[in-house]
Formats: sequence, C-alpha cells, structure tokens
Amino acid sequence: MDQHKRELAETGYTVLEDYMGEALLSDMRARVDELFVEEGAAAGSEFKTEENARRLANLVDKGEVFREAIALPEMLSLVESVLGEDFKLSSLNVRSANPHSSSVQPLHVDMGRLPDAIGYSVCNCVWMLDDFTLENGALRVIPGSHNWGKKPQDELSDPYASHPKELLVTGRAGTVVVMNAHAWHGGTANRTDKERRALHSFFCRRDLPQQQYQKRLLRAETQSALTEKLRKILAMDDPLNDELSSAGSGQSGFMK
Repeated sequence: MDQHKRELAETGYTVLEDYMGEALLSDMRARVDELFVEEGAAAGSEFKTEENARRLANLVDKGEVFREAIALPEMLSLVESVLGEDFKLSSLNVRSANPHSSSVQPLHVDMGRLPDAIGYSVCNCVWMLDDFTLENGALRVIPGSHNWGKKPQDELSDPYASHPKELLVTGRAGTVVVMNAHAWHGGTANRTDKERRALHSFFCRRDLPQQQYQKRLLRAETQSALTEKLRKILAMDDPLNDELSSAGSGQSGFMK
C-alpha cells in the first residue's frame, strides 16, 4: 500500500489490479444491470444524463454491494492520503459508455477545483466493471498535473484533443483506479460493439458540499441500517455537512 500511496502522490493516480475480487465484481455487475432495466429512461436522473452514455446515480441507496464497496479499507486509506482524515463520499454513480460512441470527455479537473491553501480537496475512484482497453473508452490521465495548479480549459486550445503527456489507463475488470481528481483526466471514445461500464466513487474534503446530499437522498430504511463507519463516510451526523448542503448542492464544474 505504501507503493500505491507514493504513486498517487507523484503521478496523481494509482492502479489496484483485480482489487474487487470475483464475488464483489459479479455482484456489482448484476446489480448494475438490474438497475438499468428497472430505471429505464429515468436512469441517472437524480444526478445527470449524458448523450452516448448511460448513467446510474444515488447508488448508496440501491444495494448492499455498493455500500460494501465504499467502505473497503485499502481504498479509503488511499483516499485519506490525498484528502487527509476529514473526508466524505460526495457521490456514487455508474457511467456506461455506449458501443460505437465517438463521445470523448474533455480533459478536466473534477468540480473545476484546484488545490487551495488547505491542500487537495477531491479524489475519485474508478471501478472497472468491464475491461478497460485502448479501444473501449479507457481513462486518460496527465501524470503530475494534480500539482500544476491550473485547469485544462484555461491552458489548452482544445481540451478534447490528445495531450502529448497523456497516458491511457487500461486494466482488467475488477481493477480500481484511485485518482487525485485535481489531475487532468477524461474518458475516451468507445469504438467497440460492447458497452464499457464503470463505477465512480467520488470523495471530497469535509469542508465542501456533497455532489449528492446523502442525508436527503437515502431512504429511512437505508439510513437506519447504516453502520457507524458508513455514517461517517457519508457525513450523516455532521452538522457542517448539513449547513453546506443547505447553502448549495455543490454541483458545479465538470461532474462524474
């Protein structure tokens, strides 16, 4: 884990190969497929919809498998190495890039945020539910850009274009990428005949509002069943989180 923390600090991301294990991967795939069928055209509407991709949102409320994933200790340890101990889940979504889609995400930093006087404030974990290949919409990252203190839209004439320093992050289904979300990154086009599914667990520092205010979104029965650890991760008992969320949703800038 120390090596992964060093990679995360130096390059802005680290890859946990086969981190999910067969059982968690299988259960998550099954639940994601069920939700796409159940929700139909409304899928992802709690957060955002997107042309050339299908989305799911508010997943903490939609399955034990998702609550299990966001509490895995090794992943949380890496998030803490970026954000410090005062962090919370901001949102939990699925993005499935459609087959034969030319859609490319521009290089961006999540929430349009730059590091501030306190330090880093956003960290994203990408859970590969399918293999990520060069052809099906791999994640692209500019190593070291989390420390540049600049936004790509302010520096590049075309944030959609390939960048000379970009790396394409590929991996087998079950792999998780933990990324300092101040790093310049984006999704690439899926040129295959199959969808490419990924779960995004997005974390932010305690002093920022959540993208999805969990206390409002989670059903009473879900809230009552949360463990103490999950209540902390979701900031369910944090008065500051309530104040931030009542002041604004936090949904600004490019969103996962």
